[in-house]
Amino acid sequence: MLFTRSNACSFARPAVTALLSACALMLAAAPAAAQTSIKLVLNWKYEGPQSWFFLAQDKGYFKEEGLDVTIDQGEGSAASIPKVAAGAYQAGFGDLNALVDLASKRPNDAPVAVYMLYNTPPFALVVKSDSPIKTPKDLEGKTVGGPANDGALKLFPAFAKIAKIDASKVTITNMAPNLREQMLSRGQIDAGFGYVTTISFSAKGMGLDPAKDLRFIKYGDYGMDLYSNTVFFSRSFIKENPKAVAGFVKALNRAVKEVIANPDAGIDYAIKREPLLKRDVEKEKLLATLKNDMSHPEIARIGLGDVDDVRLTKDIAIVVNANELPRTPANVEIFDRSFLPARADRPSKTSN
Repeated sequence: MLFTRSNACSFARPAVTALLSACALMLAAAPAAAQTSIKLVLNWKYEGPQSWFFLAQDKGYFKEEGLDVTIDQGEGSAASIPKVAAGAYQAGFGDLNALVDLASKRPNDAPVAVYMLYNTPPFALVVKSDSPIKTPKDLEGKTVGGPANDGALKLFPAFAKIAKIDASKVTITNMAPNLREQMLSRGQIDAGFGYVTTISFSAKGMGLDPAKDLRFIKYGDYGMDLYSNTVFFSRSFIKENPKAVAGFVKALNRAVKEVIANPDAGIDYAIKREPLLKRDVEKEKLLATLKNDMSHPEIARIGLGDVDDVRLTKDIAIVVNANELPRTPANVEIFDRSFLPARADRPSKTSN
């Protein structure tokens, strides 16, 4: 058969069309651009004061930054640090002071904080309102209990040293978190370790009135003006994925601002995550957290998410000295502000 230019072209057209169609199908079936995976472990079970994490995920803010974020419940504010250090998670939300402890002992393994949320110390000891324990010194000879990974319990050696308590005369006992208030109410422990907001709402769930039935001995009233829960990443992830860390912080900050402006919207996403939560309780808990745990006066100056360097230096020194840790980490080992959004983009207050 003699091929002319005309019939050669007519022969080639179907093949080209088929090839283009196949390419189109392949492109349609191809996955979207790969996203960076981040597994985040929280400080505690799903609750209202974690709303910004859920909102950022469900509204696609993390995805917009090229991130595929998985969020898991936690087991205590100090428990998330070793999980990230061990590589089980890339990011966590937990107590900065437990991070300082690990950084002192194992500097190469300790995560690094990148966004400070709980800038006002929530750590406290709780007693019944009629308890003979009036001052920290009165704890000697008494039994004090708390969950093993509770931040206030972890800091008790530091508190004891500052408040001049003979810690050897205090009996420490552990229990499941949901039993702390019950054991206190029944007289099985004389005092309990915990966060003021957490204890208050647990007590309300038992039918107690925290204002009438309980008294708090707050660590902050005795010179321990410490930072608390912060967002942190593993050192290796920060080194290998700095853009992803910056994107995560940007998305989270965006969500935090939305929840501050509209707490009800935040609670919508918390309830979506855990339908058994009671809306009114979780909203009250969120508002209390914003007011009591996230409203340090410094944020009017430096903005939410950042830390004051002088205050952080004192925080580190308190933890190191009181717990007789082997070394004093530098501020930059504990907190890296390079991933923060611009000051103008971060909140200057969290409550009215």
